[in-house]
Amino acid sequence: MDQDVTKQLPGMAPHRSRFMGFNHAVAAGHYLAAQAAFQILEAGGNAIDAGVAGGIALGVVQSEYVGFGGVAPIMIRLAETGQTWTLAGVGHWPAATDVEVFRTRFGGRIPRGVLRTVIPAAPASWIGALQRFGTMSYGEVASAALCFARDGFPMPSLMNMIINKHAKEYGAYESSAAIYLRDGKAPAVGERFVQSDLASVIQYMIDEEKRALSTGDRATGLKAARDAFYRGDIGAKMVRYHEENGGWLSMSDLADYEVKTEQINPTQFGDMELFTCGPWCQGPVLAQTAGMLKVHDLKAFGHNSIDYIHFLTEAFKLAYADRHAYVGDPDFVDVPYTQMVSPEYLAQRAKNISMVKATPGMPEAGNAYGFAQPNPKTAQSVDDVEHLDTSYISVVDKDGNAFSATPSDGSSTSPVIPGLGFVPSSRGVQSWVDATAPAVAGPGRRPRLTPNPVILHKPDHFVQPIGSPGNDVQPQAILQVILNVHVFGMTPQEAVEAPRFATFSYPRSSEPHSYDPGLLKLEERINPAVFDGLAALGHDVQRWPDWEWTAGAVCTVLADSKAGLLEGGADPRRPTSALAR
Repeated sequence: MDQDVTKQLPGMAPHRSRFMGFNHAVAAGHYLAAQAAFQILEAGGNAIDAGVAGGIALGVVQSEYVGFGGVAPIMIRLAETGQTWTLAGVGHWPAATDVEVFRTRFGGRIPRGVLRTVIPAAPASWIGALQRFGTMSYGEVASAALCFARDGFPMPSLMNMIINKHAKEYGAYESSAAIYLRDGKAPAVGERFVQSDLASVIQYMIDEEKRALSTGDRATGLKAARDAFYRGDIGAKMVRYHEENGGWLSMSDLADYEVKTEQINPTQFGDMELFTCGPWCQGPVLAQTAGMLKVHDLKAFGHNSIDYIHFLTEAFKLAYADRHAYVGDPDFVDVPYTQMVSPEYLAQRAKNISMVKATPGMPEAGNAYGFAQPNPKTAQSVDDVEHLDTSYISVVDKDGNAFSATPSDGSSTSPVIPGLGFVPSSRGVQSWVDATAPAVAGPGRRPRLTPNPVILHKPDHFVQPIGSPGNDVQPQAILQVILNVHVFGMTPQEAVEAPRFATFSYPRSSEPHSYDPGLLKLEERINPAVFDGLAALGHDVQRWPDWEWTAGAVCTVLADSKAGLLEGGADPRRPTSALAR
């Protein structure tokens, strides 16, 4: 790495000091989740144990946009075997789902409330990771989350702002308002925020595991914790509420649910291996965009120059166009994924990029099936944009195992289940009602997730789990940080703090799928001349504040085996933290 990078890039001196260690490291979307994961590492757990501990904690300390019963896509790289695995961690639509209800009763919209519920995946995903790759019990890794829910934690300023912004939505449900509102407002910043019902849920799962452990082994205990959620009292309460309030969720939906676990192969990114999740999420956007970058010398463009931002933006537009045309649940849709990420196809896609003119909206999709697709630029611009959000955790342990997870699902757009303290996954909002869309809703189908954890690997050199919240912006924020480190020589902390930009020139993943042709947002720390230059190329340039929390909050751990050093990066745009020893 080039340690003089801050001299090359004026104004880029990091606000936070570097997080470095020799044994293990964690970087997470909330400082208490990083603490929970780090304590597991210090107690002898591996990266999977620690990542699960931090991930469950995120569902407590960031419950405004991470659901205990939400989604939790996970990526794991095992140092000993060199294998990389994903756990999809997203539930499917209930068997009773009737998409015609959305088309006829709700004008083609997926309404707020119980009808957007899909099977809660996070508990099965966390426990599945422990069962296959971990070493500890559910009770051990969930202990920190239990304490944060039962004893409370100080209300962060961002959480306070988000809850107040959505106070009307929280107030629409008595069970939600009882937890998140005090006299119609969020608890004050610094006030103790307790989630007693959620603590009881976590305690019940731990108790069921303990009961099973008295006569069985660790696997038996983990199964008991899982069954407590999907086959026991917790599931029964969710289903009863849905039955009483017009929802579709059933006990058979819960009991039959399994997280899809699969070994994955990388795409090549220079001399590095880039591991992204499959087309059940927007992972292909990152893989495709990265594959188009070789046609230009990015370093020669200059960091955050006019040409650099323009080229990356146009490449992302092409990838989003393919996402819109092709990407949906591969169990139901024939996604041409191998073709979409092939070097030959991406080289042809990159030829569509003009360096003197911006595409006015989203370009047409590529010819990935061998025939032209309909022009997807028919999506409508909608003002009432709704953004689900997300968090992230990355861990590397002393053996070099890497963990990368992006748990998500907010608590404002569907009701908290009375007595449980959480909202079953509302991720159905990232499906479509149009029958011709690849990500259309339907029984057994999974929504096309925006959360997409990533791992970057260079053989015999380093492993780097990386991820971010930010809905559709996630792959853009992640790739910018990767390039900051591996093209421009920044440290991880410098890389996550560097000014950021994002295009919105595509139909958004979340209902109401708004579309803003040409829109490009840049943080104001970027050189003012760049704003003018991009506008001259035809981009609809808008300004973000210097530090914009919706521009992603990237966290990463770079474990350099050559140097024997682990270094974390934690984005100050949100209450993230990194720890290393």
